[in-house]
Parts: sequence; C-alpha cells; structure tokens
Amino acid sequence: MRIFVTGATGFIGSALVPDLLAAGHQVLGLTRSEEGAEKLRAAGAEVLHGNLEDLDSLRKGSADSEGVIHLAFNHDFSQFEKNAADERKAIAALGEVLVGSDRPFVVTSGTAMAANLNGKPSTEDSPVASWNPRVGLETAVKEFTERGVKTSIVRLAQIHDTRKQGLVPYVTAVAREKRVSAYIGDGSNSWPAAHVSDTARLYRLAFERAERGAIYHAVDEEGVSMKTIAEALGRGLKVPVVSITPEETAAHFGWLAPFAGLNMPSSSAITQQKLNWKPTGPGLIADLDGMDYTQA
Repeated sequence: MRIFVTGATGFIGSALVPDLLAAGHQVLGLTRSEEGAEKLRAAGAEVLHGNLEDLDSLRKGSADSEGVIHLAFNHDFSQFEKNAADERKAIAALGEVLVGSDRPFVVTSGTAMAANLNGKPSTEDSPVASWNPRVGLETAVKEFTERGVKTSIVRLAQIHDTRKQGLVPYVTAVAREKRVSAYIGDGSNSWPAAHVSDTARLYRLAFERAERGAIYHAVDEEGVSMKTIAEALGRGLKVPVVSITPEETAAHFGWLAPFAGLNMPSSSAITQQKLNWKPTGPGLIADLDGMDYTQA
C-alpha cells in the first residue's frame, strides 16, 4: 500500500520507513527540509514537502495515499499545551480526508495518556488521564472513529536507542548542566520503555491489521525506575547520583519537573496478544550504558 507518513525523517520515522519499504509498501514521507527529502529518496521513499502547520500539505498527503501513519509532533515540551493544540489541528486535517473511505489512520499518542489506577501499570483499556494536555488528541481520533474512519492509536513509552531515549535526553541535559544526576525521593517512580526498532515494527503491524478504534502500547519494559536511570546517567557522565526532595524538584529540573516526578508504568500485554508483537530490542539501561557521553 502507499502510506503517507508524517514525521518520516524523525527518530521513529527513520526506523519505520525502511521497515515499511522492506515489507513491500510504498512510502510518501512528509519533510520540511531538502536534507530530509534527500534522506527519504535515498531510502526509496517518495517526498512531500510540508510540515504540521501547513495543513494543506497534510490534506494532500492524506488524499494521495492509501492510509496514513501520523508520527510528527513538536517536541519542545516547554510549549506542550500549544503543541498539543497544533497537533489536534493536524489530526483534523488528515482525518477529514479519510472520512468515507476504508483507509487506515494510525495516530501517535503516549502511554502517559492512560491513567495508573491503584499503582498498577496502565493498560490499553485504562481510562484516559484528564491532566494530560494531549487528551484532546485521543478525543479527536475517537470522533473520527465514530465517523467511520479506520483509526488506531499507538501510545509511545520512552522510545530509545543509544542516540535518543524519549524524555531521558532532557534529564541527561540537566545532569550535565548541574553536574549531578538526580532522582526525586527514593527514585521508585518509573517510566516504561521500548526500543525504536520494536516500535517501528509495531506501527507497521498496527497499520496492516487496521483494527478500527484499537489502542496499542509500544512498551517492552513496563517501568524503569528513575533511580536506575539516574544511576546510568551518573555512570555515563561521571557525576554524583543524588536524591532531591519534592520541594527541590522545580528548581533542579525546571520545566521538566512535572514529568520527572511522574510514576507511569505501563503494560503492553493486550497489544502483544492482538498483534503477535514480541519486543526483542535491548533495554533502556543497556542503551544508556552504550551511549557516547562525550557528545554535547
């Protein structure tokens, strides 16, 4: 099938595009730069110039494809609410074109969207956490599902390799700047994780299965504790590992503070059963230990 991929040259997109092509699909990739266009052509994909703010480019890509995988998101988390609002506009532009067709529409969300009840890992069936600024994303997708679009959602954990690890690079930047690697309290709050190669394969399976209204979790490790992450960063950066109090969190982590204290373990048992998806990549700590910390 000919698949329109937003975020095609991003972290996950760069792993997804070769996976889709190897499986026999054609890819139309969205990019804002000529450098990105060259990268897509070299991989064997077609190019559409545009970005998330250019809604006409999104409509065109959606119209010219047999389905859409929407990966693109502005990861400047200091403007989280604005970026979430822009994302909803992008989803509306992509989805409107698909109404009345049978074309799959796979949209990206996060496992933090699912509420953790009674301290247990969230699941694909958990209620949505109303505090999350991206809650409107899943509401918008659900509205398109009700209008007959073959939607599905992939919720991301901390997606990683030895170059990038979800929110962890921001934690790394703070540790590098402060010259200490910190966790809050006893550091038992945890974040789920999955390798980027496993995540790319999950997107392809979600698209090919095209189960209307499905929610999938890109999770291998249900929860890696923040203390364990801080210890890995301490080893890599060769800085002390320290515990800070909740009252010190804002001053230490800045805009990252609300995320640094979150406890958000998550399960992918339903996803693995539905899609026969079995993660095989290395774990988050293995990738943190394999990272080159000499790079700024």
